[in-house]
Amino acid sequence: MRRHIILAGLAFSLAAGLAACGEEDTAAPMSWQTLSGEPPLVIAHRGASGERPEHTLAAYELAIAQGADVIEPDLVMTSDGVLVARHDHYLSTTTDIADRPEFADRLRELDGRADWWVEDFTLAELRTLRAIQPWPQRDAGFNGEFLIPTFEEVLDLAAEYGVLTEPEVKVPGHYVSIGLDPLPELVRILRERGLDTADAPMTIQCFEPDFLARLNTEIDTPLAMLVFPMQEIDPSADPLQPSVALDDLAVFADAVGPAKSLIITEAGEDTGFVARAHALGLEVHPWTFRDDVPLTGDVDIATELERVYRLGVDGVFADFPATAVAVRDAMTGDPADE
Repeated sequence: MRRHIILAGLAFSLAAGLAACGEEDTAAPMSWQTLSGEPPLVIAHRGASGERPEHTLAAYELAIAQGADVIEPDLVMTSDGVLVARHDHYLSTTTDIADRPEFADRLRELDGRADWWVEDFTLAELRTLRAIQPWPQRDAGFNGEFLIPTFEEVLDLAAEYGVLTEPEVKVPGHYVSIGLDPLPELVRILRERGLDTADAPMTIQCFEPDFLARLNTEIDTPLAMLVFPMQEIDPSADPLQPSVALDDLAVFADAVGPAKSLIITEAGEDTGFVARAHALGLEVHPWTFRDDVPLTGDVDIATELERVYRLGVDGVFADFPATAVAVRDAMTGDPADE
């Protein structure tokens, strides 16, 4: 009940703030333009990573308590073939490994970065580490308290609370190149749990189209292709050109996860990306919405979220799920979760 009161109060405050900014009255019932016609999903990006060390069971549990519909574990692989939840396959930024002398000799350089790499450690070794908050402006008071969870532990948590999951497989091409292809282990886990069907409470994401195309031949679980502006690797490209064309990814994917700059301009204008994706039957899950990171232009997080919700996105990745839930509920016209 306390969570409902807090979220209702936050939703009321956000609704008042949006009205004061001259946006459309968010108290009116919303006609959602999502593919399903239902309110968009709030996807807890790495859990409630704005308030707890990311990719820990504590971060996922807090996100669920705040009303997130989906929790997102990024997946990397240990040397003994276990999928664990980390955003990067290096460890220095999100764990206390730099303070562990027993692992000092594991430091090595890869692609120009000197670090400790998940694939050089067994699960048992990783379990001796503790998670830390990588963002300097965020609360470090929980550093050293939480373990690195396995993918299966995250799935157990999601099943316990009845929420969806949206795992992202990180750098699968790299893992294949060192003999640790994550696909067979991922498929094994999904099949054993009955999560390999088209109606599974899950969507699997990746930035690598070849991996998703391979996965599409193995399971029927919904897939999401993550895309970024092509300009990031080709400065001459159109800033609105995605790294994979919508027509191409629609062949094997059910959804697309675009960088938010692909769907809305700095001035808050619709680029047409959402409508084009919807015309192909693709859900749209843009990333990433953060309360504490300066936004492009003179816009606060509530206004930014409200604008993208009105475009018809089917879900948003948020580091602070409570805010995304409150803005959505205020727009729905029923902020209190009674």
